[in-house]
Amino acid sequence: MYTAFYHLHSFWAYLVILVVFLATLNAIIGSIAKRSYAPKDFRISLFALIVTHIQLLLGLVLFFISDKIRWFDSDLDVSLIMKNDLLRLYNVEHPLLMIIAIALITIGYSKHKKKLASAPKFKTLAVFYTLAFVAILAMIPWSVWI
Repeated sequence: MYTAFYHLHSFWAYLVILVVFLATLNAIIGSIAKRSYAPKDFRISLFALIVTHIQLLLGLVLFFISDKIRWFDSDLDVSLIMKNDLLRLYNVEHPLLMIIAIALITIGYSKHKKKLASAPKFKTLAVFYTLAFVAILAMIPWSVWI
């Protein structure tokens, strides 16, 4: 079961990166070009929200079944986790920053829906989705993933 979720989480990450990049680029271009907000723009930002939340669910399952996660060991030694770069990445840094990135996408999506004009909609999406995209890229375990 672990292997299936691990591979699904890893392969789904490619889709997350692609869709969040496209949604970010769409928002930035829409903001710079001052174009009208269309249903296509809504769908792109919504799809980014959906794929990141699915990735979060996959990640949460992995968090509870992975042997790399030490929080549930009976002989937990937090200093061991914090001293080891790889353990710290999997136990603290990656989950925390990915949750922050998904929160940024969720907040940006929610805030943009409340805006009435096109320019504020694109600007809100551009800011929040760009911050989320940078956070996602920063916390992917590149050495293990590729």
